[in-house]
Amino acid sequence: MAVAPVHGHPMIAIDIDDVGPDVAAARAAIALPAPVTLAFLPYAHDIVALTREAQAAGHELLVHVPMEPIDLAHNDPGPNALLTNLPAAEILRRLTWDLNRFQGYVGINNHMGSRFTANEADMDLVLDVLKRRGLLFFDSRTSPRSVGARLAAQLGVPVVSRDVFLDDSLRLDRIEAALAQTEEVARRSGRAIAIGHPHPTTLAALRQWLPAVQAKGFVLVPITALVRPPGVSG
Repeated sequence: MAVAPVHGHPMIAIDIDDVGPDVAAARAAIALPAPVTLAFLPYAHDIVALTREAQAAGHELLVHVPMEPIDLAHNDPGPNALLTNLPAAEILRRLTWDLNRFQGYVGINNHMGSRFTANEADMDLVLDVLKRRGLLFFDSRTSPRSVGARLAAQLGVPVVSRDVFLDDSLRLDRIEAALAQTEEVARRSGRAIAIGHPHPTTLAALRQWLPAVQAKGFVLVPITALVRPPGVSG
């Protein structure tokens, strides 16, 4: 559940998406010098071994569930993606497959999903499963039209939402600017959640930034520490 800033220090959670298909990149993310939240794509081949390594290193886990983007013709979310044209039974079958790929995760977030997360009926199906399993929903907010956080709060599903994308650009100076923005959000509101990916430049920036941000007085926390109380959207 959500906690107040630790002794007045603002809290930051870093989530790394798209972990798993590239094993070397996954292990580089696992080797980061502070605990983060790692969102594993369920179709990764070595997912059981990698997620065990991640847990042993102290990282929190999410299932990075593939969902339909706006431009599906040019953006493939991957196998067993949740699509708006599927019947409810097939959406639930695919979600169950995703959730059965590994253990130890605290919830899910969306991989792509700009179209799917804007569909109330389909998100209701997903969130009902999360509620019954006691899992959280982390809304990556790939679309401003996402209804995920609002519906999760209404249904009593633990929920958080992304504040900053770290690596829309892979230029080091842009990533460093996004990390500075994350600090500013945390200073202003007491908390911030940023999403990055296991790109070499992103991980290199994080290796420098994670120790430095703690030295500034920020507290690094897992996603679960920032979950909003039931009935409050994240």
